[in-house]
Amino acid sequence: MHNQIHNRPNAVPLTNTSLWVHLDMDNQNFTRDKLHTIGNGTAIDLPILMFAGGAIGNLIAIIVLSVSRQERKSSAFYTLVCGLAVTDLLGTCLASPLTIANYVDRQVLMDRHVCEFHSFLLLFFGLAGLSIISAMAAERYLAICCPYTYQRWGVDRRFAQKFLFFIYISHIFFCCLPMMGMASSKLQPSRTWCFIDWRTQKPLAVAYSVLYGAVSVLLILGTIVLNLAVCGALLLMRQRTVQRPVTRGSVRERWRALSSAAETQMIAVLVTTSAVVLACSAPLVVRVFANCFMMNDEHKADLAAIRIASVNPILDPWIYILLRRSLFRRLLSFSRRGSSIRSSSPPTPKRNLLCPELKTDSHVFTQLMFSPNVITHLPASLEFTPCNTESLQQT
Repeated sequence: MHNQIHNRPNAVPLTNTSLWVHLDMDNQNFTRDKLHTIGNGTAIDLPILMFAGGAIGNLIAIIVLSVSRQERKSSAFYTLVCGLAVTDLLGTCLASPLTIANYVDRQVLMDRHVCEFHSFLLLFFGLAGLSIISAMAAERYLAICCPYTYQRWGVDRRFAQKFLFFIYISHIFFCCLPMMGMASSKLQPSRTWCFIDWRTQKPLAVAYSVLYGAVSVLLILGTIVLNLAVCGALLLMRQRTVQRPVTRGSVRERWRALSSAAETQMIAVLVTTSAVVLACSAPLVVRVFANCFMMNDEHKADLAAIRIASVNPILDPWIYILLRRSLFRRLLSFSRRGSSIRSSSPPTPKRNLLCPELKTDSHVFTQLMFSPNVITHLPASLEFTPCNTESLQQT
């Protein structure tokens, strides 16, 4: 008994430095694990909220577009708008679950095939959104500035559907080139998203990155130029018709006869959607060229650019929802009421010769936008009474 007591190992004193160091390390590990759990839980809330906002918003937008009037649904413009909403919905439902799963398990995007698929999704839906916006701007440009070409090409709902199919097929092939060996996909330093390896020195991979950025820049510039051309044409037409003397057979009366609140809504939807898409896509395009030529390792800027691009599918559908025809008509009537109150001498209403049943509109800017081809709505010949003919000869 005495020997067992003496052979017992000496207890470590509380003042032993190694014990306190060991306890301090355990405390640090516990604190680090706790902070990692809290940070991961906080970080995963953002992609979940973005996924819910994008999915719900685009579903509501598709429903709003589907219950619109038949003449609007049959137009090429609203077919492209609906195609953009469907594209945003698909991008949200395909890319966001992978991002959320990667926040739960960091090994998800480390798989090569999953990383390549995630990179393909980001490439495809980013470029497809820009292409559809450019198609919407081109459709309005042809309808306003080149109506004869618009009519000769037969731009309608079926034409827009074929063009959307062409966009999808061509962009799928273009964005599959990295998986075919032209470039490589890489898990980015934040370990939350995959994209093309835009810092590589391989000539073929650099060529693909530059080509992707160049196509995006051309789509952005094309959209801006076409929108400016449409707005400029409408403003120029307004200036000409306002300066022209008003007669019963004048062009000014014809434009007024064809005016509608839906016309201004279309240009508002186009300009607002273009501004949102271009603002969300431009930072990523800038980062593509910066990583290819400047070779700067600004990982935070890359992450910020892809997050800004991810906000685009969330904002787009609310443009269609908030600028739907009923709400927009109320806002337009309210603005007209305010302008008429401020004016000291309100204009006297004039009778329309072409369409007496339509209400005249003093806003010439709201004309030409609803009808795909205004010329088809103008009668080929005008019949005047003897009184009207004499009045026209006097003018």
